[in-house]
Order: sequence, then C-alpha cells, then structure tokens
Amino acid sequence: MELGIRLPTQGNLAAPGDIAAMARRGEELGFSILSIPDHVVIPRSIDSTYPYSESGAFGWRSGDCLEQLMTLGFLAGQTASMRLLTSVMVLPHRHPVLTAKILATIDVLSGGRLIVGCGVGWMREEFEVLDAPPFDERGAVGDEYIRAFRELWTSDTPSFQGEYCNFSGITFEPKPVQKPHPPIWIGGESPAALRRAGRLGDGWYPLGSNPRFPVAAPEQLPQAAARVRRHAEEAGRDPGAINVAYSAWSHDDVEAQTGPDGRRRAFTGTPQQLAGDIHAFEEAGARQVLFSFQAQNLAETLERMERFADRVMPLL
Repeated sequence: MELGIRLPTQGNLAAPGDIAAMARRGEELGFSILSIPDHVVIPRSIDSTYPYSESGAFGWRSGDCLEQLMTLGFLAGQTASMRLLTSVMVLPHRHPVLTAKILATIDVLSGGRLIVGCGVGWMREEFEVLDAPPFDERGAVGDEYIRAFRELWTSDTPSFQGEYCNFSGITFEPKPVQKPHPPIWIGGESPAALRRAGRLGDGWYPLGSNPRFPVAAPEQLPQAAARVRRHAEEAGRDPGAINVAYSAWSHDDVEAQTGPDGRRRAFTGTPQQLAGDIHAFEEAGARQVLFSFQAQNLAETLERMERFADRVMPLL
C-alpha cells in the first residue's frame, strides 16, 4: 500500500513556501504521492450541483486558486521521489495538444514521476468562462482528449482526426520519460466514470464522499471496481492491469466520526482504527490511499502529517 497527500491550491496555505514545505516534509516522512486539484476560475454565481456534498453546494467560493499544472511543475523541483498526481485534471478545460505538451514536460523534468488523474468536470459555469467545449458533451470530449494524449505521447508521426481535436504533420518531442506514457487514472464514481476507467484508463481513482455513488466504505469499493473491470473486458483490455487508488475525503486520528448510517466513518478514530481501515481498503483492491492533512496554518498541517507518520504508518 502506498500513501499520499493532497496539497492545497487555494487559501492561506497556497503559498510557495508552504506547499513546498508540505511536499518536502511528506517525502521525508515516507509518503509516496502528492496530488494537486484543478480549478482555473471560480465564478461568483454557481448553480451547478457539486457531486461531493449531501446538499450539492460547493463550499469553495473565494475564487483564489493556483493553476494545477504550473503548481505541479513547481513541486517537481521541490521533491526527488514522490510521484506527482493531477487530482483530477478537468480534461475539457485545456487544449489537448498544449496539455499533452505540458504533461510530457512535467514527466521529463521530474524524471518520470507524473500520474495523470483525469475527470470531465461538474461546473458548467467554469466551462463557459473558459470557452471550453460544450459542457453537455464533456464526456465525449474527455474520451477523445485521452486518445489524443496517447497518440502524441507514443507515435513518432502523431496524427488524430476527431470531432473535438485534429492534428497531423507534426513532431511532438520530447516524449514522456515513462513508457509507453505516464499512467492515466480516471477519477469519478458515476457509471460514465466507471466506463471511462475501464475503456481508457490505466487506473481508477474514486473519492469517498459522493453521496449519489458511494464508495465511502471498503465493502463498497469491490462492487464498483468489478464494473470497471467488466468495461475493460468489453473493450478487449486486460482488467487486471487497471490500478485502483482511493482518495479519502477526510481523516481524524483523534476522534471517531459517525456517518449518516450511524456507523463510524472510515479513517476516523484511533490510530489502530485508521490502520485497520487502510488494510481494509487494501484488501478491497486499493493500491494507494491519499489523505488531506490541511489545517489552519503550516505548523498545524505539518504536525498532523508527522502525527500520522508516527502513530499510523508503523501499524501498516
């Protein structure tokens, strides 16, 4: 089991010295992956339903957000061994050829440490501000962009003819260090996300707080993962080659929290209970679990990371 940390791109901790300190300390403590979220702009008025809250309301309205790929490139230079995960990159937000170039550059400059976490987004208003392809076609757009990435990253004479992306007669160098290309993890828990993961992904990466498509408990993960594998088989792919990672929405190693069903929430309680939850998700098929340790300030955040490393990691 590999453990990872999620770093912020907004708020008082989204400063160069703070995120660099979190990344470096995480590497020293033995975390294997760091991840960065993706928003370009936050419109002041949002009617879209946020899929990761019971109410559908999106709590992050401040509008300040570092750009994901630039931030990941910065952190590549602050670390030596941690893998760098886009968690997740909203595929339709950026032109696919330029995005493929930026991602290849990060992989080259990091020595082959990039993981491309992909999603298709949920905020219509952000799509409209960015003049992105139509929001209602975002699934088809995302699928096409993934295919275009693979063509650019693996072909000596890349050529692609699609509805949303076209190119030919170009040279695309340098290629990513990882061969055949950086792993592509598909984020999301919906039926469409499971299909995309099975048909196009190298991995599936759910978040544990979707009330509509829940995978908050370890016994829920194998059922959804089985659907991913079934879609892979239908596409003629090896289902056993698809990695399963998991993003824990929150953790608390001091006090157990109770979910809507009256049961203890996973990753809350004593260090022994947290370690047991990690083992349970590993037995359910997850190979990586990522946590957020963000607190009010850098000192408190580092203290939470260090306490987890001291009290939970030795139990694994």
